[in-house]
Amino acid sequence: MFFSKVLGPLALSVGVTLAATLTQISNYGGSAASKAQMWIYVPDNLKPNPALVVVIHSCQSSAQSYFKNSKIPWAQGSDKGGYITLWPSSPNSGTCWDVSSKSSLSHNGGGDSNAIANMVTYAIPKYSVNASRVYVTGGSSGAMMSNVLAATYPELFIAASLYSGVAAGCFVGSGVDQWNNACSGGQSIETAEKWGDTARAMYPGYNGTRPKMQIWHGSADTTINPNNYQEELKQWTNIFGVSMTPTSTKADYPEKNYALSDYGPNVEGIYATGVGHSVPAHLAASEAWFDLP
Repeated sequence: MFFSKVLGPLALSVGVTLAATLTQISNYGGSAASKAQMWIYVPDNLKPNPALVVVIHSCQSSAQSYFKNSKIPWAQGSDKGGYITLWPSSPNSGTCWDVSSKSSLSHNGGGDSNAIANMVTYAIPKYSVNASRVYVTGGSSGAMMSNVLAATYPELFIAASLYSGVAAGCFVGSGVDQWNNACSGGQSIETAEKWGDTARAMYPGYNGTRPKMQIWHGSADTTINPNNYQEELKQWTNIFGVSMTPTSTKADYPEKNYALSDYGPNVEGIYATGVGHSVPAHLAASEAWFDLP
């Protein structure tokens, strides 16, 4: 497995087999307000009409480095499960995603969210992706963008699994890619209805289905305060019209000191006691939420 911008010609006449690569797509359509890059990984054992998982990196990272990160196992999942993974790369300073500007917090408003949505709409026909099996995951800033995408482009995604993020709209600011100390510090506390309204306002009038949400957070997170876990759950339980009282709980899932709470079939929270900001991606649990492979 390796990555490159260009697949060079190989001597197929002598029986050389092309290995799967992380490859940049420069003509995906982009967004007028964002220069986010699109990288894609198509496994050698690609299934017919495959699923697509959008994997969104954290700050101080990129598509290429996230792809190679041993704690981010989605490339291995793609190889084993025969589905495609799409790896956006942020154009912003520090490579955080824009989850603050009006353009990125609006459906078809331009900005980073619009660019990622365009990557998805490019990939579906290009790779014969099953449009009813498109998912999004990410960590930290990538988790924040996953929430934003679930609010701004709910028609594109079936489910999200996000690690160490904040509610969609929590980082709102007056510019692009702005840090929000109140939100990151766990001081942005709102009612479930207010958070639900914030997400609904990102795509006014939308009445279609919405992606089911799996939300992870660590109790010892000193970068994104754990209060944000509850605020995310407030937002999405309100979107789905269910109570903040779990319908079921499970201790030590998917490992010791993690606790699973279900809020009906569309919202799931997993709280990791003693775990810091970088909650490791749990491929099996996220794949199960996505009904993969």
